Amino acid sequence: MAQLDLRAKLAILADAAKYDASCASSGTTKRNSADGKGIGSTEGMGICHAYAPDGRCISLLKILLTNSCIFDCHYCINRKSSNVRRARFTPEEVVDLTLRFYKRNYIEGLFLSSGIIRSSNYTMEQIVRVAQSLREDHDFRGYIHLKTIPDADPELVHQAGLYADRVSINVELPTVAGLTRLAPEKSAGQIEGAMQDVRTAIDDREDAKRYRSAPGFAPAGQSTQMIVGADAATDGDIITRAAGLYDRFKLRRVYYSAFSPIPDASAVLPLQRPPLMREHRLYQSDWLMRFYEYRPSEVAEAADADTGMLPLDIDPKLAWALKFRDRFPVDVNRASREMLLRVPGLGVKAVDAILATRRWRRLRLADVARLTVSIVKVRPFLIAEDWRPVALADKVDLRSLVAPKREQLELFAA
Repeated sequence: MAQLDLRAKLAILADAAKYDASCASSGTTKRNSADGKGIGSTEGMGICHAYAPDGRCISLLKILLTNSCIFDCHYCINRKSSNVRRARFTPEEVVDLTLRFYKRNYIEGLFLSSGIIRSSNYTMEQIVRVAQSLREDHDFRGYIHLKTIPDADPELVHQAGLYADRVSINVELPTVAGLTRLAPEKSAGQIEGAMQDVRTAIDDREDAKRYRSAPGFAPAGQSTQMIVGADAATDGDIITRAAGLYDRFKLRRVYYSAFSPIPDASAVLPLQRPPLMREHRLYQSDWLMRFYEYRPSEVAEAADADTGMLPLDIDPKLAWALKFRDRFPVDVNRASREMLLRVPGLGVKAVDAILATRRWRRLRLADVARLTVSIVKVRPFLIAEDWRPVALADKVDLRSLVAPKREQLELFAA
C-alpha cells in the first residue's frame, strides 16, 4: 500500500464505501461559518443532497479509512479472504481531503467508515482522530457521519458521538441466525449493546439541553443498515426487526441495502442479487411505520401470508388496502386521520389538507383530485360529497384497475 498515491487511494476507498447506504445528512444542528469563523456549514446551501440513479445520497465525501479487515464476513467485498486491492488513508490524509474537497465546493460533509485493522479499538481511535482534528484543529462546522465499531471500547464510541453529527452501527443482517452464519466473528449482543450505549448518551444530551455547558452528542441521532437478500430473512422478518430497532434505540433511520454478489463469493451466499424493487418496497414499508402511523404488524400483513414477501408490482400501502377491503371505502368528510392515511394515493400532506379544508366545507371528488397524483387509484377507497364507489367497491379484479400499468420505455423517445 505504501506505493499508492493519494489519488489511487481515493479511487479504491471511495469505491469500497459505495456499499454503505446510510449516508443521508438531515436532522442535525444548524451551524455555519457566516461570521467568518471556522469552515463549513450544515444549513441553507450547506448540506446539498445529490442522488445517484439508485437513490443513494452522494452529497458527502464518502470513503473508508481502509478496506483492509481482520474479519471474514462472507457477504463483504473487503473481507480478509477477498482478493481485492487494498489501501489505507492516514487520519491526516482524510482531514486534508475533506478540507480540500469542501473548499472546491465538491462536498459539504464527511461520511467515514472503515474495515477493522489491528483491532477494533485501534480502528475506532483512528476514526475519532479524524473527526477530532476537523473539529478542533480546523474548526470544521460541516456535517460529519461516523460509522462506529460495536466491539470497540464504549468510551471511544462516546468520543465519536461528541464530534460527529450522526453515528451509525450496522446490524448487518435482519436475523441473529443470519449474522451467526454469515458473520460469525460479529456478535448481535455486542451490536445492540453499543446501540443502547449511544441511545443512552443521546437521551442524556436531551436531558441536559437546558445547560449551555452540556456537550452535544450526535445531534442527528443514530442509524443502522441491513443487508437484504443475503440470507433467508423474509420481508416480514425485516419489517419486524426494523420496528424493534426503532422502538428500542430511537433510531433516525434504518437503511436497506440489496445484497450484491461479489467476486470470489462464498458458497453460502446466493448466486443472484434480489430485485432492487424489493429494497424499494422495504423503504416504502418503513415510511408507512414512520409517517403513516401504521403499526409494524399492519405493515407485515401487507406481505404474502405464505412467503412473507411484499408484492413487487404494487406498493405496500395498496397491498394492505386490497387485503383489507372491508375497511373501505372511507368517507373523506368524516373519517379519522388514521383511516385517511390508509387510503392508497393519499399522502400525509394531502390528508392534513383534507382535515383542514373539511372544517369549512364538504369535499367533492374534484377537491381530492387536486391533492393526489392519480385519482384513479384513490376512487375505489373513498366516499366524497358527490362520489360513492358502488361498482368499484365490490369489483373482483380491483387490483388490475389500480395497480400501476406496465409500459415499454423508448430509448430514443422524442
